[in-house]
Amino acid sequence: MTHTDTASLTQQRWQQIQQRDPAADGRFIYAVITTGVYCRPSCPSRQAKAENLRFFDNTAQARAAGFRPCLRCKPDEAPGATRHSRITQLCRLIEQAEQTPTLQQLADSAGLSLWHLQREFRRETGLTPREYARAVRQQRLQQHLSGAGTTTDAAYAAGYSSSSHFYADAASELGMSASDYRQGGQQQQIRFATGPCPLGRVLVARSDLGVCAILLGDDDRQLEDNLRARFPNAQCTPDHGLADQLRTVTAMIETPHQAPTLPLDIRGTAFQRRVWQALQAIPPGETRSYAQLATALGTPTAARAVAGACAANPLAIAVPCHRIVRGDGSLSGYRWGVERKRALLEREAQGVKDD
Repeated sequence: MTHTDTASLTQQRWQQIQQRDPAADGRFIYAVITTGVYCRPSCPSRQAKAENLRFFDNTAQARAAGFRPCLRCKPDEAPGATRHSRITQLCRLIEQAEQTPTLQQLADSAGLSLWHLQREFRRETGLTPREYARAVRQQRLQQHLSGAGTTTDAAYAAGYSSSSHFYADAASELGMSASDYRQGGQQQQIRFATGPCPLGRVLVARSDLGVCAILLGDDDRQLEDNLRARFPNAQCTPDHGLADQLRTVTAMIETPHQAPTLPLDIRGTAFQRRVWQALQAIPPGETRSYAQLATALGTPTAARAVAGACAANPLAIAVPCHRIVRGDGSLSGYRWGVERKRALLEREAQGVKDD
């Protein structure tokens, strides 16, 4: 670029700063020498003199030169459309990479700090970059296990760096061993038992990893049908040896503040598992709205996705989706009936009073 071209570009950028032109955001960053701060072109702060400005192509360059982000325009936080475009590009980068990019590589690619990368990525996708990469790898693994080749070949093709790492994670990633998954889950054994509880009838099902379903209803046959629909390729067999698990679930209903916990085999998408984990952190006797839970997850615009994850929860009581209510405090829908939800919340509220 000639001196004339550089002068012309500088003049153009100075005019865009004077106009606080939002269309220039994302195209360049300017820093103020006298304050040590860098800003986006549309920054509403008092404008500095032209001779005190330095221009950079992105925020990473400004930080490397020793400047800090403006607290008013927050240049490290991309504006809506630009932010969405950046995060979409990072998602494609993760999906197309043979080996998962490091956080630093992703941050450098987007021109963001590590902290802002995590924040913006979660805001747009509901997941951290690491969680998104894990979900991509899980999907790849399922695809490769369904094709030809050995299980180890599938692991490396999915992006695992070693076979030992793969075999350590396979059960939690797939909900069963890789060999069982390759056979369509037909070898997976799921044992279940039904019994009475204060809310009608309850079914508890367990895999080798832990309790994988807790279903509520009024009819044992319907509960069994629901279980088999959820695990269509597994061998679901009654087992009276699950009496202890049934008693534990009953205790979780009757004395939610004192009941023991169960080993759980939680299966779902990465986002669903994040929601279910957040639900488990809500203490008995307390409630949250969908919006509050979404905000707690760092995804304030994802209330609808949070509601979908709650509706897909297969572990009644143990993953307490009944503690989610509408924004005004009224009861919203519940997979096992609003009356059961009301009864659970009343029991928990009474437990708080008794304590």
